[in-house]
Amino acid sequence: MDNTSTHLWKDWRLHLVVLVIVIITELIGTHEIPVGAGAILLLPMLYAVIIGLAAFFTPLINKVQSRKAESLVFMSVTLLIAKFGVQAGPALPELIKAGPALIFQEFGNLATILVALPVAIMLGLRRETIGMTHSIGREANLALISEKYGISSPEGRGVVSMYIFGTIFGAIFLGVTSGLFASILPISPLSFAMATGIGSGSMTAASLGPLVAMYPEQSELITAYSGASNLLTSVTGLYMSIFIGLPLAEKYYSWVTKLKSKRRG
Repeated sequence: MDNTSTHLWKDWRLHLVVLVIVIITELIGTHEIPVGAGAILLLPMLYAVIIGLAAFFTPLINKVQSRKAESLVFMSVTLLIAKFGVQAGPALPELIKAGPALIFQEFGNLATILVALPVAIMLGLRRETIGMTHSIGREANLALISEKYGISSPEGRGVVSMYIFGTIFGAIFLGVTSGLFASILPISPLSFAMATGIGSGSMTAASLGPLVAMYPEQSELITAYSGASNLLTSVTGLYMSIFIGLPLAEKYYSWVTKLKSKRRG
């Protein structure tokens, strides 16, 4: 273990802050807000993200500890992915029954391009929209855009902005919308479980929590579907961005901007 790893575990203030946040969020517990025919499920993880974000702007956490916390998050997400894999093993027969659904649902991740790109252009953004909408903007996508366009390019600024936004608000947004959509839409919880696998461990965990709480009798199967979907997205997501997502975003951007120019003319 190198000195950096040793310092991570020796920072008692960081661990104490995390412990206090965990205790507070567990004491708050799970709450449900009725919305029409459905409900928004508020889980302790959601409170933990908000309190942790607020703690960053206090003397309790400095920038050095924030960087250490980022490394520890990656470690915990690794354990989470391992748990997904262990739970997916016994459910392999059920996953095989899902057949092409698990594979073709990967194309659903491209919907952000079709929906978000025109909206971003209408809001006045230009080539930043390519970096922002070609994927969910995690580490692999950040590297892809940096390699192709450069991190200081408009596309680079777009993907960096989405990376930061996703890091801060991604888990909160998905944790709220997952429970809301699952309670309103008459769709199988297994379909929602597959939809949670977007290639981000923290976001997958946040969106999986409400589903497990709403369907405890299917919790193991839901977790298996979610884990398999997330693993598949993690493996194929970069290739999907390279061969389909990014070229599609480029072509779609050109088409939308030309259409916008014609309407102005």
